[in-house]
Amino acid sequence: MTGSTRAPYLAVGRILAPHGLRGEVKVASMSDFPARFAVGAELWVEGDDQPCRVVSARRQGDYLLIQLDRYADRSEAELLRNRHLVVPRDQAMPLPDGEYYSDELVGIRVITALGQELGVLVDIWWTGANEVYVLEGPFGEVLLPATAEVVQDVDLQNQRMVVELIPGLIPELDETGSEEAVIVG
Repeated sequence: MTGSTRAPYLAVGRILAPHGLRGEVKVASMSDFPARFAVGAELWVEGDDQPCRVVSARRQGDYLLIQLDRYADRSEAELLRNRHLVVPRDQAMPLPDGEYYSDELVGIRVITALGQELGVLVDIWWTGANEVYVLEGPFGEVLLPATAEVVQDVDLQNQRMVVELIPGLIPELDETGSEEAVIVG
């Protein structure tokens, strides 16, 4: 998988489960834009070929409770469990400089500031403190905090991310001290 192939849709939420009897669903938002879920907003359920309209939306703790116009009862809402709410890629909100959509980063090559190949970014975990980038490469699975201290540069055109390692992130590099040994262009 390469980061250069952008998905035609952008996930903005994940449906966790039905809620109540009238077709509401519990949604974990994956968007920094609350208007995505406003009454009247148009969303697609992952895998469906036509959009839905948001009939009602309210916050419940860390989640949203949303009613979509095409799903009127609990049994219909049950079919949505674990599916994503998406929007067409051309409706993606512009992000500030230095912020990226996950599908732009997944598949990107990750190297250290000294050129040491760390692998390919294969997943992103959202945690309470910060995102965590999951890499697969010569050191196996590596977890990098997605912080300004670690991520030095993202070059989408060349599909490359440059990072500055914090001691202890990759013990093999700490032990050998030979991060300079492998330089990649």
